[in-house]
Amino acid sequence: MQPVERLKIAVDIAREAGRLIVEARDRQTFGHRYKQGHELVTDVDVAVDTRIGERLQQHFPSESRLSEELAPDRSNLAHPGPLWIVDPIDGTVNFAHGLRHVAVSIGWAHEGRIRLGVVHAPFLDETFTAIDDQGAWCNDAPIQASRAGNLKHCLVGTGFPSRRDSRPPLMRRLAAVLDHCQDVRRNGSAALDLCDVACGRLDAYYESVSPWDFAAGWLIAREAGACTGHLYPCPEGIPEDLYGENLLVTSPGIHRELGDLLRRADSGELDQP
Repeated sequence: MQPVERLKIAVDIAREAGRLIVEARDRQTFGHRYKQGHELVTDVDVAVDTRIGERLQQHFPSESRLSEELAPDRSNLAHPGPLWIVDPIDGTVNFAHGLRHVAVSIGWAHEGRIRLGVVHAPFLDETFTAIDDQGAWCNDAPIQASRAGNLKHCLVGTGFPSRRDSRPPLMRRLAAVLDHCQDVRRNGSAALDLCDVACGRLDAYYESVSPWDFAAGWLIAREAGACTGHLYPCPEGIPEDLYGENLLVTSPGIHRELGDLLRRADSGELDQP
């Protein structure tokens, strides 16, 4: 099947999932729990993941899936075969609290590279799409990343892990960005942060996330002209497109400078008088 046809099916699935999400929040009858005692998951996450899995099984029965709730086995990342990477609700905390930054993220990888992606934001009425080497779109209109070249004028997106004990080391990075850039935004959805870089609303984004959080948005940002990379080398055996630690996605003009700044913050160099 050609990528265009695959993307058409993925968009249809994502929009159906978006309708389920909107209906569930309108009803306000969903329950919730905490994975490992700290990560919020709702009944709707599981129901939407189930529906997306059913649709993918219908159209692509022989292809593997990696999804946050029902198929989280990351061993699939090392396999070169076709792989669907799904986050049924990216921004679960936002969803549960009535905020609008919520997205369905569906990416498709082959031979370790993301080949197509869709990020659908049902409460924002925006659908971001991309095909490898063919460009990126929002609601079918072409999009382009920022061309910012001056770090002090840049708006930077990031996020923080749900585990509170993992947050303190990240404060150095945050302080460095606040000191050297225009400002920071923390919207609560990695997929939409990457799409905001793709269409120039953000000049940069950095964070460590799971594959399902970033796979589709990573491709969309890259196809819109952003620089996609990592602060540190990726480990052997996991393709760069599927490795979610220390992501750095930026306007081309600030990629090296912002990366250097964040690494200096990590080393404690900026703390020295």
